Amino acid sequence: VADTGVGKSSIVCRFVQDHFDHNISPTIGASFMTKTVPCGNELHKFLIWDTAGQERFHSLAPMYYRGSAAAVIVYDITKQDSFYTLKKWVKELKEHGPENIVMAIAGNKCDLSDIREVPLKDAKEYAESIGAIVVETSAKNAINIEELFQGISRQIPPLDPHENGNNGTIKVEKPTMQASRRCC
Repeated sequence: VADTGVGKSSIVCRFVQDHFDHNISPTIGASFMTKTVPCGNELHKFLIWDTAGQERFHSLAPMYYRGSAAAVIVYDITKQDSFYTLKKWVKELKEHGPENIVMAIAGNKCDLSDIREVPLKDAKEYAESIGAIVVETSAKNAINIEELFQGISRQIPPLDPHENGNNGTIKVEKPTMQASRRCC
């Protein structure tokens, strides 16, 4: 979740398809993608809702993050306003999202650090204050995209092998991350 133009769709496309489109169109409503990644001796299946950032779609966002296991809140490191707005998104997630949601803050466009407006120190301090992961990314140059989602995977509690009687076999989804639980 985040405002329009910060690179939410680009991050998702880079993660899922390892692709970057210079001419990506704004998301209408939301788009959905999946990717399964290893985490320790489990596989985590990310069910990703890429939400629209335009103000006219803002009221739809809670429909996508309710029941989510994790949320990625994105800001553009070259736009201070996007960092201020990120705090509003976090507040909304805390008010309307699941109590134990894993939050990750992505400072996107780190390839443009020469025109940076948001110091990494500020993002780290804010992330620490809310118990979130923070990673600076570049969807364009594939910097820290995998690390962002690996960080989320590490925050999801490990599966107890005795819980489902799976005797150490690899589970594709955790019992707490049912089909209705998604990452936005």
